[in-house]
Amino acid sequence: MRKLHLHRQSILQFLLCLFTCFSPPIACDELPKAACEPPGYASFPFCNTSLPVHARARALVSLLTLPEKIQQLSNGAAAVPRLGLPAYQWWSESLHGVASNGPGVAFGGPVRAATGFPQVILSAAAFNRTLWRALARAIAVEARAMHNVGQAGLTFWAPNINIFRDPRWGRGQETPGEDPLVASEYAVQYVKGFQGEYDGGGSSSSMMLSACCKHYTAYDLEKWGNFTRYTFNAQVTEQDMEDTYQPPFRSCIQEGYASCLMCSYNQVNGVPACARGDLLERARKEWGFQGYVTSDCDAVAIIYEDQKYSASPEDSIADVLKAGMDINCGTYMLRFTESAVKMGKVQEEDIDRALLNLFSVQLRLGLFDGDRAKKRFGRLGPDSICTAEHRQLALEAARQGIVLLKNDRGFLPLRKHEVSSLAIIGPAADDASIYGGDYTGVPCDPITFLDGIRSYVPRTSPAPGCIDVPCQSKDGFEEAVTAAKFADVVIVVAGLNLTEETEDHDRVSLLLPGKQMDLVRAVAGASKAPVVLVLMGGGPIDVSFAADDPLVASILWIGYPGEVGGQALAEALFGDANPGGRLPVTWYPESFTDVPMNDMNMRADPSRGYPGRTYRFYTGKAVYEFGDGLSYSSYSYKFLRAPQRIRLSGSSAESYIDREPPYATKDGRDFLGVEEVSSCDALRFRVLVSVVNKGDVDGSHAVLLFWRPRAIGEGLPRKQLIGFERVHATAGGEAEAEIVVDPCKHLSVVNEKGRRLLPLGAQVLTLGDLEHRLLIEV
Repeated sequence: MRKLHLHRQSILQFLLCLFTCFSPPIACDELPKAACEPPGYASFPFCNTSLPVHARARALVSLLTLPEKIQQLSNGAAAVPRLGLPAYQWWSESLHGVASNGPGVAFGGPVRAATGFPQVILSAAAFNRTLWRALARAIAVEARAMHNVGQAGLTFWAPNINIFRDPRWGRGQETPGEDPLVASEYAVQYVKGFQGEYDGGGSSSSMMLSACCKHYTAYDLEKWGNFTRYTFNAQVTEQDMEDTYQPPFRSCIQEGYASCLMCSYNQVNGVPACARGDLLERARKEWGFQGYVTSDCDAVAIIYEDQKYSASPEDSIADVLKAGMDINCGTYMLRFTESAVKMGKVQEEDIDRALLNLFSVQLRLGLFDGDRAKKRFGRLGPDSICTAEHRQLALEAARQGIVLLKNDRGFLPLRKHEVSSLAIIGPAADDASIYGGDYTGVPCDPITFLDGIRSYVPRTSPAPGCIDVPCQSKDGFEEAVTAAKFADVVIVVAGLNLTEETEDHDRVSLLLPGKQMDLVRAVAGASKAPVVLVLMGGGPIDVSFAADDPLVASILWIGYPGEVGGQALAEALFGDANPGGRLPVTWYPESFTDVPMNDMNMRADPSRGYPGRTYRFYTGKAVYEFGDGLSYSSYSYKFLRAPQRIRLSGSSAESYIDREPPYATKDGRDFLGVEEVSSCDALRFRVLVSVVNKGDVDGSHAVLLFWRPRAIGEGLPRKQLIGFERVHATAGGEAEAEIVVDPCKHLSVVNEKGRRLLPLGAQVLTLGDLEHRLLIEV
């Protein structure tokens, strides 16, 4: 969200409120708290709950004057006193808990805090759909409860499902990572959990809350070199658009039934994203989107003011409305839509179309059903927030997401009875304000790493080492070294915080900030035993020095663990929780910073020394790979059930493919256009996997199933994730994981024209080092 014009926006909306509230014949204190309240306001047709949503929405639009319509086109929609409509704030945030970023949320009334769940990138590392939906559901309960006491709206602008394309991106922490399948699955689970039992239908009051898939599309740069997100032109090939950038949004809509899309600041191939009518139309016509499209904040203003794309403010309004955008986060449409109408650039029908989408969502949320306290979800209140159940869920998410990257000679877990003293080094050790990452609210009673570890080892001494996370000086090193010398065990907490990575701020280096590397080495050199390095942050960090250093025994990545991060870390260190997270992003070496961040190409290009991006196409050496993650146990796999052959023709040819299907040949391999497959559903198959825990500790383990072509060719992924499942296996025990594979979706590739193709011939499914051969034939 852009902060540049928020002060101006708040002033203008205040004046609009004064104007609407004090216009006769109704004063502010006489406005109802909710629309359609009896007896005076319940007789309007849009209040008739027996009518279909679209009929009610049309009825409401028909009652509004043009000035009243225009005042609904901002995130701060004005009241309409004569119809008994209160003002409404569309902008609330709920990325990993109810957040205070948007004006729709206010902490300070009956609710002063909300559960601070782990940042998305850490929850993603759990590779657990059930967990993701449970998190979204818990956030929704707290959000709806805050709405019921007037401290939040009903429309929340989350999740962020952009692909974590470049390791320097400041907002990568908000996303589920670099893999399109993981991002897609996370999007579906978040939206379904957050919106409630909503299947995309139009029945009134069927949504608990509204979720918003953002930022549409190809948005993953904040500020790098001379490029900023406000003016960046993302040049994306049809191939990359289809197989990397768009899948999460398609799934969010088609499978999650999201009720909102947010178009992004950036241009996509020369056209502002909010003016890309082809992309917005595709969402509605091909994917079945039934919701509203909002701009990112001030994204309409920048089309004229920053990008110089349009010739006037009025042209910007016309561009976005005719493209299919419905509401502007900001005030630009409030200021310039009326003049755009007078100039003939915008027709009132364009505004009516947008309002129908907006009011339809509000109707599904029950905003026009009278007293919502007596309706569904009306029982939720302050007692539904910061509950023991939600705190336990936050703890479980952190436990499952923590990734063990190194553990020489089984140094971890620590044995409580063998540790009489411990030192914890680093500025984040006793600062819980760092643990949330961005888009965070006010957490409920957070636990620091120091507090968590002291519950195991009371004689734990903290020493910040650096005065802050940027660590620009060695002031404090001496204290840290001294503490390390006298402790049985030393934990060094290093990594990132929001001074290094956040909205509107990308990283310039992948190394530890400032002098943190020197701190780790100094402390490790002074410690009696090898140290444990705990890494915070959402983005990858080049810790090659520590990975290769025998004085660093273990490395744990803990992301931004949320309000109970201190307890989760302590449990992992002492073995009460067995780490089972897997990295959702590739950790690149520092040399990757030579790659231009503005280059949106995913695939490697050796002719210009371009190494490609993400585990699917990156050809260089990684510090740690996507999917890496150790455990205090070891696991073995066995394929219990998987097909050896899929036939597309023969005796059942007409059941699977159209007659005479076209083939594309590339590098000697044959491909079948996916659109030519008559029934992709009929090709789906199940892979049943045995997972044996060969260790002496119970463990929760993420099973990752990959596909790779039998030979790597130009444009083909090196491998790609096609399924995952989280299982629990007792020590020495066995668990089974079942993964459904859709060949048209999971085994297909995309050519240069953006066409999805199903490769024929031998394919390879992999689980760790285990391989299974699969033949797809016509």
